[in-house]
Amino acid sequence: MNQILERKAIPAEQTWKLEDLFPNQQAWDQEYQEVKKLVDRIKAYRGKLNNAKAIQECFALEDEISLHSERLYVYANMKHHEDTAEPTYQALSDKSKKLSVEVGEALSFISPEILSLSEEQLRGLVADPTLAFYKRTLEEMIREKPHVLSEAEEALLAQAGNMAGAPSTIFGMLNNADMKFPKVKNDKGEEVELTHGNYIQFLESRNRDVRAGAFKAMYDTYSKQKNTIASTLSANINKNIFYAKARHYPSVLEMSLFGDNIKPEVYTNLIDTIHESLPLLHRYFKLRKKLLKVDELHMYDLFTPLVDEVEMNIPYSEAKTTIKEALKPLGDDYLNILQDGFDNRWIDVYENQNKRSGAYSWGAYGTHPYVLLNHKDNLNSMFTLAHEMGHAIHSYLSDEEQEYRYAQYTIFLAEVASTLNEALLMDYLLKKTTDPKEKLYLLTYYADQFRTTVFRQTMFAEFEKITHERMEQGESLTPAEFSKIYYELNQKYHGEAMTVDKDIEMEWARIPHFYNSFYVYKYATGFSAATSFAKQILDEGDPAVQRYLGFLKSGGSDYSIEILKRAGVDMSSPEPIKQAMSVFASLLDQMEELTK
Repeated sequence: MNQILERKAIPAEQTWKLEDLFPNQQAWDQEYQEVKKLVDRIKAYRGKLNNAKAIQECFALEDEISLHSERLYVYANMKHHEDTAEPTYQALSDKSKKLSVEVGEALSFISPEILSLSEEQLRGLVADPTLAFYKRTLEEMIREKPHVLSEAEEALLAQAGNMAGAPSTIFGMLNNADMKFPKVKNDKGEEVELTHGNYIQFLESRNRDVRAGAFKAMYDTYSKQKNTIASTLSANINKNIFYAKARHYPSVLEMSLFGDNIKPEVYTNLIDTIHESLPLLHRYFKLRKKLLKVDELHMYDLFTPLVDEVEMNIPYSEAKTTIKEALKPLGDDYLNILQDGFDNRWIDVYENQNKRSGAYSWGAYGTHPYVLLNHKDNLNSMFTLAHEMGHAIHSYLSDEEQEYRYAQYTIFLAEVASTLNEALLMDYLLKKTTDPKEKLYLLTYYADQFRTTVFRQTMFAEFEKITHERMEQGESLTPAEFSKIYYELNQKYHGEAMTVDKDIEMEWARIPHFYNSFYVYKYATGFSAATSFAKQILDEGDPAVQRYLGFLKSGGSDYSIEILKRAGVDMSSPEPIKQAMSVFASLLDQMEELTK
């Protein structure tokens, strides 16, 4: 599929079947009007949420409104993503977004009103059989109560919201719009403007001068803006400290983990266990140095391929067959859902003109999930398909097992199901291949995922922890301080096999995730949990599979840590991270064996 077709030219069987969500536009319009009526109905409960019967009715109506507005929103936006230039669905997408805001505003009184009741009244509601189904919701409200302020204070904090977004907005504008990078030489010796988009391509170049040139140009540019960016990052940390104090949290870290009910030990365990495992990463760098045949391994040598590109042409039909084979350890029930998704048009497969880029799994409760791809016939796309179907089947089983209110799983859990599928696919490919070059290519691909998703994200997480703690203690951090902290972390993580170039000290300035504080650790914990599950499934078979399926069916019916613990992965202990590290160690063993 070299030429990009118009949407209407794509065969129906390669597109998703959104008719399963709404048969036609008329059905969508009808449901839209229904939601408008329901929104009017819920207003009648304002000021009356002081007894079990009223609260039960209000919660039931809240669920009905949320479910229907979600269906409308998902359909409108998926239609828009099919062809983003199509005006009908641009308008429908806008209409659904406005409705979501209206719904959010209409429902916003419920929580504060219930929380204005006394502790004793709330405990009475939790014990009331009328509200048995909503027990978890009420317990969660009680847990949050110490951090919810008076109505006037909440209104004030809400108004401060626009100002609170300023550091992130300013950084985004500087980083994406105003920052201009110089021209650098590409592989052909031509002068090309460096951009965020092509930077990694330069670092993947076989020509070391090209890599070094792009690396230096990138960080020289950030260095010129270091005072401004240090100010935006400091402002962001100060904003976090303000909210933590206002809401009576002991620290920003605890405030950030509170939503998922995760103790700070989970965060510190991750950092401590990765510190213990750094010798493995240093071993990987020694191997990389040897395979690249360089005297010194520099920071710009981390993305260039270790193996000449292995031509793996994998048509979509073959990708589906391979994934099915690879996921056999998960049992027939799982495979039947996977096949259902393949056969019954859950997936929008190929790129077309104006289609949204990237890939995702999405959907609305009560209908099967959907997957958007822009499939190319290569290894990466096969892994993307396995990944997104992991999300889809997680949603399918959660929706099937849980009522609407408790079906949605957290971000903390989201990446586990998708990454597990990738781990099983990788295991299958490694066992099947007989070509040493292909095997080394796959091992490198997998080892780099450990490097970037576990080690690198943990280093980011540690940088956030150090900078927040120091500012919470009253220090102000200058650009030189940010750079010093960041450079020392790089030295620690990369070890002696690596020449840690001074330029890397400015990398903190280009990481947008630092404006979504204490988030990146979830990449590392999710990857570790998935690797741990995969190891258990491959080692134990059915008992581990049953535990894992139990995890997929749990949705958001309990706290993330508890759901994982029941399934055999205890993220409050270092064990899952250690298991993931043992998998990384076995990859290194195999790579070293192949390159003797």
